[in-house]
Amino acid sequence: MTNDFASALKEAATELLSFDELKTLQVNIGDLCNLSCGHCHVNAGPHGEKIMSRKVMDQVLSVLRKQPGLTLDITGGSPEMNPDFKYLIERARPLVDRLMVRSNLCVLLEPGKDWIPQWYADHGVILIGSLPCYTAENVASQRGRGVFEKSITALQILNRIGYGTALELNLVYNPGADFLPGDQAKLEADYKRELYDKYRITFSNLFIITNVPIGRFGEDLKKQGRLDAYIDLLRGHLNMTTASNIMCRTLISVNYEGILYNCDFNQALGLPILDGTFKPVRIEDIDSVTNGHPIITASNCFSCTAGAGSSCVGVLDKGTGLHVCGGTAAGD
Repeated sequence: MTNDFASALKEAATELLSFDELKTLQVNIGDLCNLSCGHCHVNAGPHGEKIMSRKVMDQVLSVLRKQPGLTLDITGGSPEMNPDFKYLIERARPLVDRLMVRSNLCVLLEPGKDWIPQWYADHGVILIGSLPCYTAENVASQRGRGVFEKSITALQILNRIGYGTALELNLVYNPGADFLPGDQAKLEADYKRELYDKYRITFSNLFIITNVPIGRFGEDLKKQGRLDAYIDLLRGHLNMTTASNIMCRTLISVNYEGILYNCDFNQALGLPILDGTFKPVRIEDIDSVTNGHPIITASNCFSCTAGAGSSCVGVLDKGTGLHVCGGTAAGD
């Protein structure tokens, strides 16, 4: 993929290619997962071997102590599969304003994991659960048979202990193929209606994330000969309103080894933040990433700025939307 994203932004707003201020520390604690989803950009699965150690977790905790008031965003793989995820969360919770965990939901039904939902509630953890559609058929096509049913059961368990009402429970939608996602407000209304009417499930917000053409999704598009067309679709829907709100200006992503990235997608591509000598910056040197530090970009960045935009907390431009759950390719 050629990097013409930087060229596109240089012509419109050069400042968007540099870091502004750290507000969110996103920590990927490993690629071990109980699922092997077709859209996973980190190729996570049951055989994942990139597991964050306590040593790196302690370095993360040191940063949080020095910079109070940050949001901590924990992701994976399935974070619950890291043997030390409980250690990290219990020590980090008093140090941050908001602590979010991104869960695939059905991991909560794995043997020996039944204690986790109440433990999350006791620690005030904000949950972000992946549910790419409100129909079993569409979820099965992305994540495998039975995953939708397990996700529904997990959501009902979380509802019973206060998630979705007293405690924040957000769901994540991503398209089932190479098209742009729909209007976030409309999709959220559809999700809330369908999930409540059929399963009496409630949740706080729906986040929409555009599929990034990397990892398993990118490999599948390449095999089908559709990768270039999808990148052209993203590039052709560049929205400068969304570009002005891209998450990499206020977020730093940490991988399992403690190396820093501008986002989890760059982490999957092996594009770390670089210091003045072009060496990767590590977590212990995070203070060197200050206002004006260059953001590493590639063509995958068009995913975050296409249409209504995309970030780890949903769309960036609330006024733009295209299609719906299980919809067709943008432009159809």
